[in-house]
Amino acid sequence: MKTVQCVLQRGKERPVRNRHPWIFSGAVDQIEEGFEAGDLVRVLSDKEEFLGIGYFNPKSQIVVRMLAFEDTPIDEAFFDRRISQAVETRKRFLPPDTNAYRLIHSEGDLLSGLVVDVYGEFLVVEFNTAGIDAWKPVIVKILQKHFPKYSIFEKSDSDLRKWEGLKRSVGALTGSEPPETIEIKEHGLLFNVDIRGGQKTGFFLDQCESREIVRGLSAEKRVLNCFAYTGGFSVYAAKGGAKEVVSVESSESAVQLGRENFEKNKLTQEQSVWAQQDVFDYLRATQKVFDLIILDPPAFCKSKNQIRDAARGYKDINLQAFKILPKGGLLFTFSCSSYITPDLFQKIIFGAASDAKRDVRILKKTSHAFDHPINIYHPEGEYLKGLLCEVF
Repeated sequence: MKTVQCVLQRGKERPVRNRHPWIFSGAVDQIEEGFEAGDLVRVLSDKEEFLGIGYFNPKSQIVVRMLAFEDTPIDEAFFDRRISQAVETRKRFLPPDTNAYRLIHSEGDLLSGLVVDVYGEFLVVEFNTAGIDAWKPVIVKILQKHFPKYSIFEKSDSDLRKWEGLKRSVGALTGSEPPETIEIKEHGLLFNVDIRGGQKTGFFLDQCESREIVRGLSAEKRVLNCFAYTGGFSVYAAKGGAKEVVSVESSESAVQLGRENFEKNKLTQEQSVWAQQDVFDYLRATQKVFDLIILDPPAFCKSKNQIRDAARGYKDINLQAFKILPKGGLLFTFSCSSYITPDLFQKIIFGAASDAKRDVRILKKTSHAFDHPINIYHPEGEYLKGLLCEVF
């Protein structure tokens, strides 16, 4: 792999010295000629001080993604060390009776652009950047060493690939093709997951800990799960002893999987009501009273210029939820939009509570599960925010 040199503009080296993994195009003064997207790059200050090693892509706004801040060889042994560290961390913190989790979380595991999820005996991988894509054969080889009996399926189809100048890449890399659905276990509960056609890599693994919170809150409650997808929160609520769980989801295929997941966990259909419709419409029209409402929408905001419209959307659904909750009712509300900061999200919920004229207090704040670590030098990695609120 070729290595070139990149010199930063004067005064632009501070974030790199602070170990931030991204360098934006405006910070680069000069780059050695003859490079290709994905080549390794030695990053220097304007005084030619060594700052670290990353990989370069002129097609991306983030032109350099750092791999190391020490002068170390970037080779197979380097990636083996990083992946081995990620594997050991998951072994330490993996909950019992769980065989689905995130193994590698991009910047959170110091491997910018790489995502690896474990589903039973399948690894689902995303090579989201040109630099990490160039190391695909090496990374697959290392993953095979750690998981010799597992099949590896690539699902590199996010918008990040397009922004990096890469084509979509989906298919089996080793082992067998995945079946239509794979059965996984999380905290002892069973779920069917469609890793090929489902959202993200098939399941919202980052909500593992929040789902367990819902199980503990649901006894004898009437629960509304909005944006239910395949019923993760719904199954946990029912297993926690909910009187009734209403799941609102617009996707027919997701609803079908959700019904199957109730059956897999030997839950009664009397506990489960599925409403295949738009959440905004449901919240405005329902006459039901709920003790616990869960709002876990998809990302309303995927760029900075969408923040204002996204904030309106978040405020609207939370306003409608506050309106229909009784005193003592709980709202567990989330945002997975990285551009909606935790502070902004709390302000949005404040606005919704104020417009609903309800007394509301925050009982708990949540974030990613343990297997989605946040690099302390990369606050942008904290995309998932959760607030457990009580109307009182």
